[in-house]
Amino acid sequence: MKTFVTKPAEVERSWYVIDAEGQTLGRLATKIATVLRGKHKPIFTPNVDCGDYVVVINAEKISVTGNRLDQKMYYRHSGYPGGLTGITLRRQLELHPTRVIESAVRGMLPKNKLGRKMFKKFKAYAGPEHPHHAQQPVQFEK
Repeated sequence: MKTFVTKPAEVERSWYVIDAEGQTLGRLATKIATVLRGKHKPIFTPNVDCGDYVVVINAEKISVTGNRLDQKMYYRHSGYPGGLTGITLRRQLELHPTRVIESAVRGMLPKNKLGRKMFKKFKAYAGPEHPHHAQQPVQFEK
């Protein structure tokens, strides 16, 4: 029995659209990360980017459970002393709804060059419209 190893030239990529309306943030992010990594394909190889492109629409209509809207915080630091600022999930959804999903998906991908390459295949949009109609994306069901 020989072990099959996928080569980067053999990977065929397809485009998927996922509607985030009413879906739970973490469960949606795991689906997206699985498709970006390529774990849904039988040719999955951990050290090769064999994933597909994912377009998420209606990012502003995502749902979360419990009191996360007011308790979950997103932090960033300016680099200066005392420069730590935090923003709640509710405020982040009002200002930048796509960053919420991007942050969740980025945390589920590998923390190396390969993970950064996989993340570039992810596109998120706040509303129902996206500019990727020419790629003929398919609705992802799973």
